[in-house]
Amino acid sequence: MSLIPIAVAVLVAYGIINWALNLRYHVNEAKRSGLPYVVTPCSPFWLPWQVSHKLWVPIIKLFPKSWWDGWLEIMIPNFAYRTRHDWFAKLGESFLVVSPNRLVMMTDNAETIRTITLKREQFPKWTAVYNILRMFGENVLTTEGSVWRMHRKVTSASFNERNAALVFREAIAQTQGMLRMWTGPTGTRTEPLKSLQRDTMKLALNIISYVGFGMRLLWPGEAHPAGTEPKIVKYGSHEPSDGHQLSFTDTMEILLHYLLLLLIIPRWILRLIPSKKVKKAVLSYDEYVSYMNELLDEKIEEARKGEHAEGMDLMGQLAKSCFGTDNKDATLTREEIIGNAFIMFVAGHETTANAIHFTIIYLATHPEAQRRMQKDIDDILGNQDPKDWDYDSLVNPMTASMIGAAMYETLRLVPAVSEIPKKISPDADESFVMDGTRYVIPKDTGISLVTVSTHVNPRYWPTRPSKITPGKSNILDYDPSRWFLTKEKLNGQGSEVVAGADSEDFGGFQGSDINAQLFKPERGSYIPFSDGARSCLGRRIAVVEIIAALAVIFRSYSIELAVDEWATPEQVDKMSRDERAEVYKKAQDKSLWTVGQASTRLTLNLHDGMHVPVRIVKRGEEKFVDWVDKE
Repeated sequence: MSLIPIAVAVLVAYGIINWALNLRYHVNEAKRSGLPYVVTPCSPFWLPWQVSHKLWVPIIKLFPKSWWDGWLEIMIPNFAYRTRHDWFAKLGESFLVVSPNRLVMMTDNAETIRTITLKREQFPKWTAVYNILRMFGENVLTTEGSVWRMHRKVTSASFNERNAALVFREAIAQTQGMLRMWTGPTGTRTEPLKSLQRDTMKLALNIISYVGFGMRLLWPGEAHPAGTEPKIVKYGSHEPSDGHQLSFTDTMEILLHYLLLLLIIPRWILRLIPSKKVKKAVLSYDEYVSYMNELLDEKIEEARKGEHAEGMDLMGQLAKSCFGTDNKDATLTREEIIGNAFIMFVAGHETTANAIHFTIIYLATHPEAQRRMQKDIDDILGNQDPKDWDYDSLVNPMTASMIGAAMYETLRLVPAVSEIPKKISPDADESFVMDGTRYVIPKDTGISLVTVSTHVNPRYWPTRPSKITPGKSNILDYDPSRWFLTKEKLNGQGSEVVAGADSEDFGGFQGSDINAQLFKPERGSYIPFSDGARSCLGRRIAVVEIIAALAVIFRSYSIELAVDEWATPEQVDKMSRDERAEVYKKAQDKSLWTVGQASTRLTLNLHDGMHVPVRIVKRGEEKFVDWVDKE
């Protein structure tokens, strides 16, 4: 027994010495790089710290402020979204975070980002960050090198303009279904809408389920018409199909709701927890695997028969690759097919849903932008019934209008991913040039392309004085009008070429993410879909889906912030314009504060029940947005 304290003391001493030696090594490496750096006691990305930081931060703050003021804020998860460009303005647009664990370079410099994203071999994806997304199998997001190349080429086959047109039509139909649910049979709704985030999630899930997998999911109160193909009914029914305890709709909604829990905690541990919610989460996982295997079997049978389902048919394309019918050099296993299907569901619904959700909130908060967008909708679409909207003739005018600008501005301020991880090979250093100076990034350094900071770096964006924060620029404000510049100001922007950039064609949409008639920021300064070969496969699909949904909603309706926290509808009816403006200002302030509380779990979103309540009203029946904040 007397040896136990000695053994513990030896282990503690060894740990302290090892910590100090590793920290000294990484500090020396940081000095060698030539970059500014911040020293932290452990890596901000270390999972145990991220899980337990709320326990340690108050304890650390008991010590003198001078001990922790220069590094603690960087350690707290979501710091980049909270502080935006502040730390980069103070330290430099690329700096190192030094800890005993490793070096991590953080950057919001467009030139640096351009170099890193376009030189794929030298700056590969930091795939270890995505380990938890291997839950259902390796996929296009979690792989690198030749394995990733195979996944990319197989999965990219369905991302083309023909299928973008299908997404456009389906987004119109599904958004109309969401509106019917919101407004009811009378077409009016008096109570506030508090489920905006959940409903836009379902909207995006319904769209990707049909166009990507042939599953027609229904809104509450809807039913499949008589004669619908049994396969579609199987996955779209509100009731569980044979052999299942949950319907596919419930399976996906529960799985995605508890996804972070399922990704972080091993399922064998979850099965031991006597909680109904946890058991439901585990059941949704089992049901998803079962449904996906059944769907894959159906797609394999279709492939053998030479059949092809309507739409992108992502699963069908992957099933063909499994048997080498499309590309004999790109064969995926069943596990990999289901893994890619999972990523397509997550990436194809949550990111797009976030953009629709936040755009609606921003437009309700900024009535002048909403009114201008409605004018553009009227000018472009006129009185056409949405079912008659033609993709080929309308998609360009829509993305070049306030509809597109509203979307681009949302993605600037609240991109789905706040940081994009890259890394340096453990075998050799790499170098890059920033503002004329060459820097060295030591081998095995992690890299974070900080999207939320880059998007508000003032050197890249047109600004004017803020209406919200006197004395400041509007770089942090939602202002879609910044995307409208004269043609002269557009010339020469965004055309930079990086020597040695990867020029291989990896499939997917090849055009610009931003309509050519709008302001085009310097390449590398706007990366909501990343850039280079590893940019988002579905970025064109996402853009099309978002603009279609916004056009359908705001064609006939306006969205106003609910002011019920400060006044009843009856009280509002009796108010003067000045009184209404005063109460709406309170709702605007609360809305902006709430959006500022967004945090990243899988994507940047509102969590823990936070929401911005809104009202949907027929155009012409507004109480606020038809005149508040007019320019």
